[in-house]
Amino acid sequence: MHGEYKTPGGKLVIADFDVQNGCLAGVEVSGDFFLEPPKALEGIIGALEDAPRTSRRRSSRTASAPPSAPRSRWWASPPKRSPAP
Repeated sequence: MHGEYKTPGGKLVIADFDVQNGCLAGVEVSGDFFLEPPKALEGIIGALEDAPRTSRRRSSRTASAPPSAPRSRWWASPPKRSPAP
């Protein structure tokens, strides 16, 4: 399956996945956004992988990040970097 969502702020989020035994499988997330830290995308994909296909509400898997997960931020364009001192 393939889905695209354009946020009001202009970020495009694309999700591709299969459904096996009623659960999401082979989840891939991409788009025109930047995520910091970059490894946060692994956590997002991990929360979606094996999630029930029919869930219409946020499950406990996606309602909050695990305590050990780093905070993440999304950007529609690259974050501004401060010049090195």
